[in-house]
Amino acid sequence: MTEPISGDVVRHGPTAPTTYAAAGVDVEAGEHAVALMKASIARAQRPEVVGDFGGFAGMFDVSVIKGMTRPLLATSTDGVGTKVVVAQKMDKHDTIGIDLVAMVVDDLVVCGAEPLYMTDYIATGKVVPERIAAIVAGIAEGCRQAGCALVGGETAEHPGLLAPDEYDVAGAGTGVVDADDLLGPSRVRLGDVAIAMRASGLHSNGYSLARHVLLTAGRMRLDAHVDVLGRTLGEELLEPTRIYSLDCLDLARAADVDVHAFSHVTGGGLAANLARVLPPDVHVVVDRSTWTPHPIFGLVGETGQVALPELEKTFNMGVGMIAMVDPGSVSTAIARLAARGVDAWVLGEAAVRLEGERGDAPAKGGGGGAVTLVNHHAG
Repeated sequence: MTEPISGDVVRHGPTAPTTYAAAGVDVEAGEHAVALMKASIARAQRPEVVGDFGGFAGMFDVSVIKGMTRPLLATSTDGVGTKVVVAQKMDKHDTIGIDLVAMVVDDLVVCGAEPLYMTDYIATGKVVPERIAAIVAGIAEGCRQAGCALVGGETAEHPGLLAPDEYDVAGAGTGVVDADDLLGPSRVRLGDVAIAMRASGLHSNGYSLARHVLLTAGRMRLDAHVDVLGRTLGEELLEPTRIYSLDCLDLARAADVDVHAFSHVTGGGLAANLARVLPPDVHVVVDRSTWTPHPIFGLVGETGQVALPELEKTFNMGVGMIAMVDPGSVSTAIARLAARGVDAWVLGEAAVRLEGERGDAPAKGGGGGAVTLVNHHAG
């Protein structure tokens, strides 16, 4: 047998031409997915959007901000973590996009910014057009709820990296706020009152712990009805994240409400996230007796013998957003939220932080004030 000379190409196997589809990437399926999602995207627009969906870049007419004195652009990006695993196991993909939007826009509104537009990114092992269209339909619905536009996105097929039924989602959003209306720690004052806005459930944080406790260690089935939840476990775990952006903007723009800061309660829990929007010299004592957490939190705690401090640093425990408001605005703020269908109540108030007061958790991201939770939950 003659050995190949250095530089020669040695070919093995079939001689038929290799295609992109043969390597696992179906371009036609991707185009079909785009066609299926167009109707959903059309419902998630604003008049400032320029051009049709499908271009290389989404465009937005920023003359909308010309009336501001010093407009500041705000940006945020996020995903939904391992909640996508539950969606995949249940083969239900039309709500995970709502979670994605919530994670992005509710971070934007914390500083008082109005979310303007979002883009999304979906990576999957195999493009199934109907599944991709369902995911994007959820993203579009989330944008509609948030009052922002979906101006573009990308779907990437990654065979060999992800299994055919696996996918992950991410998104980025842009908002704007006039510098004079910027919210945050610098505006919080002693005596300000912390108002809680009830969560819809787990939202999109702590799913690695919840799945481990309930599905792996507890061997519970997603399709099993759980009496304490009043529905199946899968339905509970896929409950979409509440989107608060329009509710928060309503408070921030109201003439009879003086809002100083918002805190989006996500990974790290209530204490760490509230502390990050407080000045270093402020301490808020949160009274647990003012609310009853959703049953899902107790189910995770009892099934996995997860201690309360661990639950509180992992989950929102029923509080999805917090507003720090002037004490004279409390009743009006709660009434406005109630009128919008948001269950809200007083958690505590801003007091002087004494030397040595560390709170229950350091402020997420460093800096910030201190937050301590006291008493037992109602019920």
